[in-house]
Amino acid sequence: MLMLPEELIQHACLAQKRAKAPYSEYPVGAALLTKDNNVILGCNVESKAYPTTLCAERVAIFSALAQGHQRFIALA
Repeated sequence: MLMLPEELIQHACLAQKRAKAPYSEYPVGAALLTKDNNVILGCNVESKAYPTTLCAERVAIFSALAQGHQRFIALA
């Protein structure tokens, strides 16, 4: 059964609570839905060296790839 967009957004909101945003104070969460209906979470992680800061969407994609997922349906 395909996940509803609202459900994926709820997952992203949960991921947002795990964000590390001490400089911008703007936490972001992301939820990536894989083709096999897994949800992979990501959150932004800030660094004093701003160029090394990672956005939530990239963290979710990198995590999914590290777990062996290759195909994605949606990102919230």
